[in-house]
Amino acid sequence: MALTLSERAAQHVSAFLAKRGKGLGVRLGVKTSGCSGMAYKLEFVDVENTEDVRFESYGVAIYTDAKSLAYLDGTELDYVKEGLNEGFKFNNPNVKNECGCGESFNV
Repeated sequence: MALTLSERAAQHVSAFLAKRGKGLGVRLGVKTSGCSGMAYKLEFVDVENTEDVRFESYGVAIYTDAKSLAYLDGTELDYVKEGLNEGFKFNNPNVKNECGCGESFNV
């Protein structure tokens, strides 16, 4: 089981954490939401929780909880620029369907 960051995502997270002046890494998770059932959660981590599962990619720590890991296993978090838009993209091999707006998914 693993979560990874692309090199570009790791660079973006590292730069943002340096700008913030604090932080251990990022936390990926899922929550029940949207028309397809689940949505991604992404937040910066300042304190490691005892129930966290920790991975590292390109020197950046990635945290998740065991429940979310069941849905996220194998996911790569990428950072993409498409025209004027830029942001994180979840490359999750477990996704079976996504809603039309791309905000939610199911496995």
